Amino acid sequence: MPERSFERTAAITGLGQSAVGRRLGRSALDLTIDACAAAIADAGLRNSDIDGLSTYPGGDPIASYGYGGPSTYELQDALRLNVEWYQGAAELPGQLGALVSACMAIAAGMARHVLVYRTVTESSAQGSAGRGSVLGTEAQAASGMGSWMAPFGGISAVNWLAPVATRHFHEYGTTREQLGQIPLVFRRNAGLNPKAIFRSPLTMDEYLRARMISSPLCLFDCDIPVDGSTALIVSRADEAKDRRHGGVFFDAIGTALRGRPSWDQYEDMASMASQGAADQLWKRSSLTPRDVDLAQLYDGFSILALVWLESLGFCGEGEAGPYLEGGERISLSGELPLNTAGGQLSAGRLHGFGLIHEAVTQLRRKAGERQVADAEVALVANGGGPIAGVMILTRDCP
Repeated sequence: MPERSFERTAAITGLGQSAVGRRLGRSALDLTIDACAAAIADAGLRNSDIDGLSTYPGGDPIASYGYGGPSTYELQDALRLNVEWYQGAAELPGQLGALVSACMAIAAGMARHVLVYRTVTESSAQGSAGRGSVLGTEAQAASGMGSWMAPFGGISAVNWLAPVATRHFHEYGTTREQLGQIPLVFRRNAGLNPKAIFRSPLTMDEYLRARMISSPLCLFDCDIPVDGSTALIVSRADEAKDRRHGGVFFDAIGTALRGRPSWDQYEDMASMASQGAADQLWKRSSLTPRDVDLAQLYDGFSILALVWLESLGFCGEGEAGPYLEGGERISLSGELPLNTAGGQLSAGRLHGFGLIHEAVTQLRRKAGERQVADAEVALVANGGGPIAGVMILTRDCP
């Protein structure tokens, strides 16, 4: 573990979220203002206290089909903020990159209270036509990996990740029934989350009979596009004692990018960039996988959460299938409760920030019926394929 860890100079002191739903028909800026106002109030701060802004990826929500959210320029103007530091970028270690940058700004003395946000309006952008209506096949085919994959129908992330699942099944004997425990358990957790999109129980028979999207990934292996915004306040750790709810602290962060940054050319096709990020995380912490009380693992598709389990050392290489068997280990009362609010598969695709929101809620012990007993250490992982970031959050200051 490094003698001086920049992440330990920071803490999450505020938490806010807008309405979350399907086709809300509200602007990205409108939702973002709701979430940010809630986070600022939650921390017991005023707009004038905010001196930093950070988001992923930033940009135009219309041009990005509801993916981008408002830019830092747009939000700074809307809230009439005066900031000393700001960033909106996509070439980061996953969505968590916005939080990593906020911690670095705190450690460098550039800010005291950074407002971090992520907003999506993908459901409204898609309308009733579904995801197919926003896949820019011509643009994707024009350059980069799209010039090879798009002509063969590989125009969506589900097409890029289905081969990872296929390879894992072939290499290690993983089954659809084992993978299916991820959406089943997450749906059960969503039943305890009033804001979740899908709350009715899901059976294994329903999962196995569901429409195939990109074999072997079916409808229930894919997350749910929604509209919503999540915001957090990242403050100097020594400020946490003065905030309304204290702080949730950063123990360690992993951002390493090793191997080829590719969806289809990674050296081990049954894995992904999560390996490098996870390796760096544990080197920066005195904690081990056994110390983690709950994990919020990115589940844009179920196979991502399975791969993260192995990369992070919760089970051995190729052992995620047996680890998931029956679903008990990852249940709320199991040895590693996963995606306790339902994850993106059932609660909605807030593009990773819903997972951060839930981790903080759990460590504050404000999760109600889904609360994990004596939660002290939470792990959050975002990203898939060539994009990965991971962090350990703790209830007490490290």
